[in-house]
Amino acid sequence: MPPKNKKGSQPPSSGSTALRAQARISWPQLGLPSSSNRASHLTLEPLLPSQIYLIRSFFPQSLCNTYTRFLSMLPLVTTPSKTKRGEAVRVNDRFQIEDASFAKELWISTGLAEVILGLEAEGEIYQLEDQKPTDEQKAQRKAELQQLWGGEVVGLNPNIRIYRYGKGQFFDKHYDDSNVLHLPLPTIPGSPQSTIKLTKCHTTYTLLLYLTAPPEVIGGETVFYNPLGRKSGSGHEVIRVGLEKGMALLHKHGKDCLLHEGAMVTEGEKWVLRTDLVVRS
Repeated sequence: MPPKNKKGSQPPSSGSTALRAQARISWPQLGLPSSSNRASHLTLEPLLPSQIYLIRSFFPQSLCNTYTRFLSMLPLVTTPSKTKRGEAVRVNDRFQIEDASFAKELWISTGLAEVILGLEAEGEIYQLEDQKPTDEQKAQRKAELQQLWGGEVVGLNPNIRIYRYGKGQFFDKHYDDSNVLHLPLPTIPGSPQSTIKLTKCHTTYTLLLYLTAPPEVIGGETVFYNPLGRKSGSGHEVIRVGLEKGMALLHKHGKDCLLHEGAMVTEGEKWVLRTDLVVRS
């Protein structure tokens, strides 16, 4: 097993302007139905409860095609062939930008917020009865959600990353770190008397959105190694997630992150949009 300090989610240094673009870009419009209608058709599928979740058809295939064409025109940069000590080997092309507006659109307009915030602790849709929930029920629901997501979820990380893996490219076994950030948030959520304050937050789950899948690309699966599961020859339960166009994958990161890798692409191009779930610290 690689050492625990093999990291895969650290952003480049602030001086790396080629990877961290500061200018705004005009993302293609999502053009999706209302978030409520979207949420009713999206399902959070627990692949490994409290660790790995899938949301199939998070993006329609036509929207994936639009985004792939758009992203191919961005100034992607190939990662260095030599890594720093303690870092996993990663060979891909990437683009990174801070865009709070786009992160908010991904969170709200896609229906993701309603899916994430409308769930019980084991990932099933929380169904309220006809009567108004009691304060005790509300408190229980809030506690279940915070246990599942690692805190009070406030949205997505504005640090948007684009990855392209061509033939022969891969991301070796690694762990994703939790990152600390400060976001402008209401002091009292939902209250008209609330003020906006820069608030300390941290990330708890990686979100990967797959924009290409077979037959466009062969290989490139995301592979997890679960030490608590069924033992295989390597001493881990191997959980292999195949590429599915438009599917979002959420997996816990930080101190409870599973060892995982992006398998080598053998044909075509694998395109991924990456962000993270953010909670109040």
